Amino acid sequence: MSEQTPTVVGQKQSDEQIRAQVQAIVLDLAPNPDGLRDAETALVQDLGFHSLALMELAFALEDEFDLEPIDEKTARSITTLGAVQDHVLKRIAERDAGA
Repeated sequence: MSEQTPTVVGQKQSDEQIRAQVQAIVLDLAPNPDGLRDAETALVQDLGFHSLALMELAFALEDEFDLEPIDEKTARSITTLGAVQDHVLKRIAERDAGA
């Protein structure tokens, strides 16, 4: 028997599972995934994201986690992997609180 249970749509994920999933998406889309060090890894300087790649990342996260589109001001304030993870967790919590 497998120790891991597949994620079911609607099943509550832990913060750590979500952080790991966000990191995997960021690395999958990063022009320079070898730049990853930790939560303080900068999206632009360390991972090589440019404006189009950042937009693609935002769309991927919105699709993956069923989030509302991010506004430009908020997007500009998210500059590290940790900030992306925190933003996704916050948006999921807000969405789930309103449900």
